[in-house]
Amino acid sequence: MPTWDPDVYLRFADERSRPFFDLTARIGAEQPRQVVDLGCGPGHLTATLARRWPEATITGIDASAAMIAQAPATDRVRFEVADLTRWRPDAPVDVLVSNATLQWVPGHLELLPELVAMLAPGGWLAVQVPGNFDEPSHVLLRELAVDARYREHTAGVEHPTAHDAETYLRVLLDLGLRVDAWETTYLHLLTGPDPVLRWVSGTGARPVLQALPDELRAAFEAEYAAALRVAYPERDGRVVLPFRRVFFVAQREVR
Repeated sequence: MPTWDPDVYLRFADERSRPFFDLTARIGAEQPRQVVDLGCGPGHLTATLARRWPEATITGIDASAAMIAQAPATDRVRFEVADLTRWRPDAPVDVLVSNATLQWVPGHLELLPELVAMLAPGGWLAVQVPGNFDEPSHVLLRELAVDARYREHTAGVEHPTAHDAETYLRVLLDLGLRVDAWETTYLHLLTGPDPVLRWVSGTGARPVLQALPDELRAAFEAEYAAALRVAYPERDGRVVLPFRRVFFVAQREVR
């Protein structure tokens, strides 16, 4: 399993934060008591939920001990290292958020009924996943990873994956929830040397890069960076990175 570096992840904190706020803005909960952020990372976004709902207890869950070590715990905001596929709450959850995490869970559609079962009556499930895995940033990574020079080391690496908004909508409707699902493509303007490489090195490319031994990683990164510069050309000192994201907010019925 890859290890995650909070400092690398937060290089583009503003751009990575925007989908979280676009997601949580659509949650209609007014006075939730239990709010959970599954896959909370370094917790800087989780902490904003305490300001949104000042009477709630906020829990952030992440499998990375390095991420949780940087999370800003308070009296009302606590953090826990746990595998989200095995974690279970002590009490029904009023708001369950998962931002840019489920793409790392193979077959995560099968996990949705379990997440829904965690909700209190009237509870909310809000999820965002990247939908850019057919973009050059990921296609070039996968193509290079299976090259004869590298595939011995990268063969067992799992790549993130997700579905379109309609797929999530249909699954959640079948589970009896009210659903709002949508997709947004952000156009991020990046600057600096090899900005797309720096972006993906903190997230989607990290498992592949960590699977490579030191003597091969530098060559892989150099070749990958060159391909990315062609796919995402610099203009006037800036690179445009289109980034499609998939969202859904669903509410469990009150019975």
